[in-house]
Amino acid sequence: MATTEQATHASPARRWERTPRPEKVAQVNQIRAWMGDSKAQILVDYRGLSVREITDLRKQLRQSGAELRVVKNTLYRIAREGNIPETLEPHLHGMTAIAFVIGDEAAAAKALTDYIKQMRKAEVKALLLGEKVYPAEMVDALAKLPPREVMLAQFVGALQSPITGLVGTLSEIIGQFVRTLQAIADKKAETQ
Repeated sequence: MATTEQATHASPARRWERTPRPEKVAQVNQIRAWMGDSKAQILVDYRGLSVREITDLRKQLRQSGAELRVVKNTLYRIAREGNIPETLEPHLHGMTAIAFVIGDEAAAAKALTDYIKQMRKAEVKALLLGEKVYPAEMVDALAKLPPREVMLAQFVGALQSPITGLVGTLSEIIGQFVRTLQAIADKKAETQ
């Protein structure tokens, strides 16, 4: 049996295995639910933001399809069940809030970066898309992308452009063929 001194120095995962409190179990389950629903996660160091400022940021992110949650790093690690990308681990220290992106990733990144630039207090730690970890600079690059609807419209326009050209070309060829047939028919009518 471990001594009291050994038990206090045990890793968070080991302490969790021994005596999880019901409220901690509920928090871990909630974090897992947020992770399961999200397309991306943006880790933010929210140091320096007041409660009111965090609330304002939450409102702006919610309008962009993301939920900002202050998460204990230890509980986040436990929720990931030890499946933490090696490049994410350095970002799980200090004060961490996570924007769980459910909607458009570009819109959420833009809302977050705009707010941080305005307040000049918080900073992005990292971006997690799937299981791939990207540096904070990628959130800025993602924020510069046009909204999803605009990108889809541009894509459809790009698809339609060659088709429109093809239809125009085919229409012209058919028109020339019809005019040639009409000219031949007119010549035959004149000779008869």
